[in-house]
Amino acid sequence: MKLGFAEEQSLYSSGSQKARAWTERWVRDWAFCPNCGAANITPYPANRPVADFYCGKCAEDYELKSQKTKFGAKIVDGAFETMRNRLESTTNPNFLLLNYDLKQLVVRDLVVVPKYFFTPLIIEKRKPLAPTARRAGWIGCNILLNLIPSIGKISIVDQGVVRSKQDILDQWQKTRFLRNEKPENRGWLLNVMRCVEQIGKQEFEIDDIYAFEPHLSLQYPNNKHVKQKIRQQLQVLRDTGYLEFVSRGSYRLVLPK
Repeated sequence: MKLGFAEEQSLYSSGSQKARAWTERWVRDWAFCPNCGAANITPYPANRPVADFYCGKCAEDYELKSQKTKFGAKIVDGAFETMRNRLESTTNPNFLLLNYDLKQLVVRDLVVVPKYFFTPLIIEKRKPLAPTARRAGWIGCNILLNLIPSIGKISIVDQGVVRSKQDILDQWQKTRFLRNEKPENRGWLLNVMRCVEQIGKQEFEIDDIYAFEPHLSLQYPNNKHVKQKIRQQLQVLRDTGYLEFVSRGSYRLVLPK
């Protein structure tokens, strides 16, 4: 995988236009499909409202977001209602998050987030635009990256180093079970996965995760059996290979390569 851009790839004069042309061209030429491993993904025609690229082999869709600085806790996205509708649709794309160095004309980082990690919980509604704005009243949204478990942010290029393709495919497949979960169940699983990661230990006791009961109760105020729900999610995560059962009340997080 070549990480550099070629200057002759862009005819634009502004830096932002050049960067967009270079990054889109780079993804077209070098990015592979992390779902099926196909060597390339194909750009959609310009101005398609849902996605930027698709895999001709498995039909996965991808939306590219690129910027010079590292992605932080949140990403500014489009219309709130559009995003909310996308979450309920089968056309919701996976996200490619690309950081580039415009001086050196290279890709620094590339992360893919599978679409099944996107739930209403991580979509933050922004304030409506002021009455004096050109699109007065328009409401945008932010994507809260910090609420996505780290295993759902699959690094393809990390600080200029390309990861093994097989490791990327393995990490994608490790969480693919979430795709078949109903939205409410998926939300619970993702919350418990985040709690497991926040414990900060590969091996933990069930009391460690019970400590998150107040936090989860705030997110699910109508659920009066949060501990039972936590145990249920641990069972699912064990059955899918995300966790291993060590002994009574003890679990081990199965880390990706």
